[in-house]
Amino acid sequence: MSTTTTRGETVTSAIPAVDTAGVRALLERGRTLATPVLRAAVDRLAAPMDTVAAYHFGWIDIDGKPAHGDPGKAVRPALALLSAEAAGAPAETGIPGAVAVELVHNFSLLHDDLMDGDEQRRHRDTVWKAYGPAQAILAGDALFALANEILLELGTVEAGRATRRLTTATRKLIDGQAQDISYEHRERVTVAECLEMEGNKTGALLACAVSIGAVLGGADDRTADTLEAYGYHLGLAFQAVDDLLGIWGDPETTGKQTWSDLRQRKKSLPVVAALAAGGPASERLAGILAADAKLTDAQLADFDEEEFASRAALIEEAGGREWTEQEARRQHATAVEALDGVDMPAEVRAQLVGLADFVVVRKS
Repeated sequence: MSTTTTRGETVTSAIPAVDTAGVRALLERGRTLATPVLRAAVDRLAAPMDTVAAYHFGWIDIDGKPAHGDPGKAVRPALALLSAEAAGAPAETGIPGAVAVELVHNFSLLHDDLMDGDEQRRHRDTVWKAYGPAQAILAGDALFALANEILLELGTVEAGRATRRLTTATRKLIDGQAQDISYEHRERVTVAECLEMEGNKTGALLACAVSIGAVLGGADDRTADTLEAYGYHLGLAFQAVDDLLGIWGDPETTGKQTWSDLRQRKKSLPVVAALAAGGPASERLAGILAADAKLTDAQLADFDEEEFASRAALIEEAGGREWTEQEARRQHATAVEALDGVDMPAEVRAQLVGLADFVVVRKS
């Protein structure tokens, strides 16, 4: 096992071994327990939002016929159920939290796809592409409202505490998306700014997911805050891997276009790290991106595959890809270390570690 130093800290370069069967069982448990409640929540929506949301979740096709679309990895529901168990409560205690977090997550996906102009998600047309921008916005808003309704109708003190954490996480998520969009139009973004944005956009909701079940199970704020620290750093690891897939991911597995983030001019971690590295490749990349800032979207749309491939090669040459891989592992290590601050069953801790390992090595 070799090591390297990242921002003054030593991290291992070895990829953790993943208990694939165990992680799949956890994800499937989260999906199995949360989906019936999630479907019942979506059924409350007025037409056509119920149909639009059902299409987004992969339950029906564009013609309204039952479908079995890709439901996503279901990491957040799995974390919410484990969160309850970490606090000594049954996993089922975390179901309302799992559903609420999943609703907020999908609210953000509906809006993000529209804002980013993404036409494909999970190998199907995105909602705004299939039903139009207005329906995507309304369906997203409806899911956010449902998330709070699901929690508050429990009518307990714990539900009120859980809702407060969810709304705070949602505000941070929105802050992160606003930062992400604004960075697309800046020539330079610092690594610190990028990490702050990704901590808001991804870390905040994962942090909420891994504390909300514990709160519903009666955990105190110290326990919930410590679990949130695990989730926050897990979110940063998750987003770092997403950033790698956004440039070098296989479209067959990611469901998105080749060089997806480069097409959208995203200042993701590999790009920002490459620009901060210095050296010939970094300088050439900076010059290219500065020239891009003077082009219209139509002109950028004319770029061919070779152009994006050459940019990806420059990012890699400048060290952006390697730095981001190491950052994912550093955040993974920080997340796992946070678990030491919570007195929980050994099996639950092992499962949380397994999920963290999965996030770092996932390919899609």
